[in-house]
Amino acid sequence: MTKKALSLIAFFLFASQISLFAQTKFVMAGLTHGHSHWIFQKSFQGNFELAGIYEENQDVVRQFIKSYNLDESLFYKDYEEMLDEVQPDGVLAFGPVSQHLDIVKKAAPRGIHVMVEKPLAFSAKEAAEMEKLAADNSIHLLVNYETSWYPSTDALIHKSKVEEDNFGKLRKAVFHHGHKGPKEIGVGNEFLDWLTDPEQNGAGALVDFGCYGVNIMTLLTDGEMPESVTAVTQTHKPDIYTEVEDEATIILTYSGAQAIIQASWNWPFDRKDMDVYMEKGYLKAPEKERLDFRYGNQSDDTVQFVDKEMTGTYANPFQYFSDVIEGRINLPPYGLYTLENNVIVAKILDAAIESSKTGKTVALQP
Repeated sequence: MTKKALSLIAFFLFASQISLFAQTKFVMAGLTHGHSHWIFQKSFQGNFELAGIYEENQDVVRQFIKSYNLDESLFYKDYEEMLDEVQPDGVLAFGPVSQHLDIVKKAAPRGIHVMVEKPLAFSAKEAAEMEKLAADNSIHLLVNYETSWYPSTDALIHKSKVEEDNFGKLRKAVFHHGHKGPKEIGVGNEFLDWLTDPEQNGAGALVDFGCYGVNIMTLLTDGEMPESVTAVTQTHKPDIYTEVEDEATIILTYSGAQAIIQASWNWPFDRKDMDVYMEKGYLKAPEKERLDFRYGNQSDDTVQFVDKEMTGTYANPFQYFSDVIEGRINLPPYGLYTLENNVIVAKILDAAIESSKTGKTVALQP
């Protein structure tokens, strides 16, 4: 074999190693969301690097530097300067929901993909604008929900669809999401300040936890828009939550089904679970790795314990984002992370906020 041939083989071997081990480059826009800590934790590491962070609150910056022994050079005081200097593949948005549109406005024209923490928006108008920016600039715009990492979520959705002959059509879904309350569980003041501000978060528990059930129901119905949205809200702890509700129930009606979404900052314990009732049986996901189901001819539930190896669930949203960017994942129609799902979620949240303010049911057009 000639030296030239050997050199070419060596070059292609080296190039393939670069391709195999090349890391997706991320930057973060905001650290005030309580979930912003995840990417610094060992269990959320992957084939990506965090190359820049933009955060206006310098107290929060100092807190993160100290907590995770971060280099000060990682931080930027100007978002656009960070985008231009780092030239990342993707932006991770972990600030107020009201900032999502501006983050996308500046990233999309630069061809930079974006993942925002849930929800995409509480305004249908802003969601539509982000959708157009993503389409016009050919970027991925994903939305991260914790329940997207649960094997039980994937198992329930898969089983309900592949066993439609056994279960029949979807008739009702009941979602329970929430906890004792953000202040009660001890979230940081930098998070609490905007989470309880209707200008920055849209509402309180209605947006914070109502979005989970809407997101899952949108996939269960293959992107069907509900015919109507009714939301009832209350504030049981007005001394703590002075501007937003801490209790919300959202009812969605579809042509052949309904969803009851119970979002609360008053549960006696943390919960993210759901019950899905079909014509001839039901499925329940009481825990992140447990699925209960019963066919119509059974007298007892079948209890199945599931894990990510069984369901193929990504437990790491950052690796999921990286794999979408690198083309290793093709997003499923109306998947939980997808823009098409979450634009619908934003429309429903917008209508729910209107319903809660007016006391009237809001009709939605397909």
